[in-house]
Amino acid sequence: MTLCGLELDNPVIPASGTFGYGYEFAEYYDINCLGTFSFKGTTKEPRFGNPQPRIAECAGGMLNAVGLQNPGVDKVLSEELPRLAKVFHKPVMANVSGFSPEEYAYVCEKLDAAPQVGWLEVNISCPNVHGGGMSFGTDPEAAAGVVRAVKAVTAKPVIVKLTPNVTDIVSMARACEDAGADGISLINTLQAMRIDLKTKKPLLANVTGGLSGPAVFPVAVRMVYQVYEAVRIPVVGVGGVSSAEDVIEMMLAGATAVEVGAANLTDPYVCRDIVRDLPGVMEKYGIENLRDIIGGAHG
Repeated sequence: MTLCGLELDNPVIPASGTFGYGYEFAEYYDINCLGTFSFKGTTKEPRFGNPQPRIAECAGGMLNAVGLQNPGVDKVLSEELPRLAKVFHKPVMANVSGFSPEEYAYVCEKLDAAPQVGWLEVNISCPNVHGGGMSFGTDPEAAAGVVRAVKAVTAKPVIVKLTPNVTDIVSMARACEDAGADGISLINTLQAMRIDLKTKKPLLANVTGGLSGPAVFPVAVRMVYQVYEAVRIPVVGVGGVSSAEDVIEMMLAGATAVEVGAANLTDPYVCRDIVRDLPGVMEKYGIENLRDIIGGAHG
């Protein structure tokens, strides 16, 4: 199968922020069994992220407010990607965040020149940073501005990661497609919070965080289904995926490939196991080729 013109051995992709820069998981298994993976959200300058505590548990998932902690694009290029090259021999997806269209373009242009990078996943959906990320992903015009800025300086496929924290996901996806996006990735986390009953204060230092895990899966399936009907570019489904059955369901909704996020944090082998389990699940449901089921739940 292909994603934006690049070959994938299978549709399973660990999601950004849950798989580091890959080599950490290579200590557990051969990560070349994956379709690819999306590495940690990268910004122009190094970021230390939000203050602690920035993780909270809840029924059906977890909240995080990490805040895009990363070493900055120059260190990613000089240190992280060379380390990754020793253990991963496929094109990798580069996840990019920023605080202005110019900053997104700067980071994407640098990563576009890296031979290891196959796709640029432009994250306009992080709910845990102020003045960037999701502020671009809730306004179609702002989203389109980021896409145009990035497309002007890159040659590789640009996949835009959208937030579910909007009233109309279809208008956001169409705005990105019209601005030149090569694909849409959705969903990122849902804004949420917990309160500590002992202190009677918010559990997270950031007050709110992003909800991920099984609880968000039906929301993600619904949005993938809607966006598949509205755009002509590929959709990458993400949100609460934790099994081969979930991958099939996402693909029936319209996903060409499927990202696995929070499940990596509770089981480091989950993506390997999903790849292993897919053939058996396909046989169980009479599926001969995954390409044939993309959007299969529609009309």
